[in-house]
Amino acid sequence: MDITLLTPRGRLDAAGTRPFEAEMKQHIAGGRVRLLVDLSETTYISSNGLRVLLAALKETQTRGGALVLCCLKPRLAEIFEMSGFDRVFEIFSTRVAAEKSFDA
Repeated sequence: MDITLLTPRGRLDAAGTRPFEAEMKQHIAGGRVRLLVDLSETTYISSNGLRVLLAALKETQTRGGALVLCCLKPRLAEIFEMSGFDRVFEIFSTRVAAEKSFDA
């Protein structure tokens, strides 16, 4: 089964999250439930962005898939830690390590 790579850019806030959420929903609806979200180009994530990621994580798991994150910048890593989401998501420092996690 293929891994679907998503690379959101800029801010995942109220406005920036909408197109990203639509893209994820489209992939999941199409049966692509092994999602790798590379956050190297994401500069900020709000509670809206976290909510969208959490909803996608639950939906992929319900369908027998997974959603993993990689390449968080220090500020994003801090937001995930403060919110406790670093314990909810599998987070990898590199895309290669994230890709390998799907084979484990």
